[in-house]
Amino acid sequence: MLLESQSGFMMPFEAEEGKEIPVTLGYGEQTHPFTGDTFHHSGMDFAVTNKPLYAVASGVISGVGNDAVHGDYVIMRYGQWEVKYGHVGNVLARYGMSIGAGQQVAVSGDFLHLGVKFEGREIDPGDFLSMIYGNIVQLTAMGMRTRPQVVNNGIDVHTDYDNDMDDVVGLMLRYLPDFIFDITKGSYSPSERMEQQLRTIFQQSASRNYFYEEMPYAGNPLGLSSRAAPLASKVQNLLISEFLGYLAVRKNAYLPSWGDEQKKNFQGRFLGTGY
Repeated sequence: MLLESQSGFMMPFEAEEGKEIPVTLGYGEQTHPFTGDTFHHSGMDFAVTNKPLYAVASGVISGVGNDAVHGDYVIMRYGQWEVKYGHVGNVLARYGMSIGAGQQVAVSGDFLHLGVKFEGREIDPGDFLSMIYGNIVQLTAMGMRTRPQVVNNGIDVHTDYDNDMDDVVGLMLRYLPDFIFDITKGSYSPSERMEQQLRTIFQQSASRNYFYEEMPYAGNPLGLSSRAAPLASKVQNLLISEFLGYLAVRKNAYLPSWGDEQKKNFQGRFLGTGY
């Protein structure tokens, strides 16, 4: 029942350092939280709200849909293992897509239902997560890379932050939910400079017919092809820069490779002194 993965391993979601994610409903015989009836719960429910959900290993998306029990869901197949994320708020993957450890496949809704099967037989998700965590610990002890890989779906995208991409991904895993939450509730507004440049980029791209050259899906809603790599690179640059600006202003967090002068200049830009 071991799981092999060329891309390493990743837990389904990240918890803040020093904090645990509560299990709101365990596996097996449970008491229904609303009716009080005893029933068999085929998975585990976690108090994970509006958080990125990741593929745990190398695999393929084997199901995307909606049902009356688990709402919107995505199913991933890792060899003989099948893992289901239910009650998701947004699916970012399409059926048949190859996935790797650390690739975001969805965003959780009010909570996450995690269901696991091995060779079609229902398994306690707690046992599965223990195995994944053990694999991560073992690879780390062996000095092997376990940092999630960024998957670009075939478009060769380069940014000004390529040399720091591991650190960018690490910061996103920790702070991106806060960034999105603050924008959503209106406590943080993206810079006018970024909005203006995005408008210009998309206007130029529309005139060059970059959009809908391929069939759109959740992970590529504009149907971009490899021809749109320059567009994707410019957009990535702007979005990463905006995210790092948020970290500088709100979290006093920076890329480890930056010196004091670069930190000061970058913070000044996003406090309005550098534009």
